[in-house]
Amino acid sequence: MSNRLTIVVVEEDRDRAISIMDALQAGGDFDVHVIGNVSALARRIAALSPDVVLIDVDNPTRDMLEELTLASGPMERPVAMFVGGAAGGLAREAIEAGLSAYVVDGLHPDRLKPVLDAAIARFQMTQQMRRELLETRRALEERKVIDRAKGVLMKARGIDEAAAYALLRKAAMDQGRRVAEVAEAIVTTAGLLA
Repeated sequence: MSNRLTIVVVEEDRDRAISIMDALQAGGDFDVHVIGNVSALARRIAALSPDVVLIDVDNPTRDMLEELTLASGPMERPVAMFVGGAAGGLAREAIEAGLSAYVVDGLHPDRLKPVLDAAIARFQMTQQMRRELLETRRALEERKVIDRAKGVLMKARGIDEAAAYALLRKAAMDQGRRVAEVAEAIVTTAGLLA
């Protein structure tokens, strides 16, 4: 299995596209595809299923930024955008939209590999934080369900919280299920009976 990255470069200027491809080929073993026309960009990027998207645009507008961001799928892969100028404060919007890198002063071949590495690292870090956030939210939701189930058991059986939790744990072990699953069933049943 190859560790070769597939990179899509969105660049309308042919000479710049060739320069970018040369810089990428000099910087590593990449499978590079250039998209020179942004029409149907989302479909074209999806068809190539790249590991990374690099977008070079001189003066993006908010609408262009939004369109390019949606098309390049920054939640699915690292996306780096290189812009010609400060572009009226779009950097914050670009990062909020999920871009891994927003580089002002255009794409320079000598800076390409470090920016690519940074964009990949930032994307991986962001993905890890998203996974941890989802896990934390799930754990909090499960905790709420377990607390409600304990309340149902405490009320129904006239027992204290520790005894209610012990009952949940025993039922989970007996059924080969997680405590949260057993608690969900108890809460759902109690809700149906109410």
